[in-house]
Amino acid sequence: MALLIKDNCINCDMCDPECPNEAISFGAEIYEIDPNLCTECVGHYDKPTCQAVCPINNCIIVDPDNVETEQQLIDKFATIHA
Repeated sequence: MALLIKDNCINCDMCDPECPNEAISFGAEIYEIDPNLCTECVGHYDKPTCQAVCPINNCIIVDPDNVETEQQLIDKFATIHA
């Protein structure tokens, strides 16, 4: 399950430096998360750090278009950091 930054993002830049997979970048108007790089911090932390530092409640959510099992996230982590 990759994460998704909703359009209520205020571009505070808190999430980008926290992402261990460098999945977050500034998009056309707001920050975006690359679902091919997002592992929801599986392999790094117990919880997604971007969600932890985001000052806007429910701004970063599970992306309904990119649902993955924990094993898929672990496999993606292994591939990214091979």
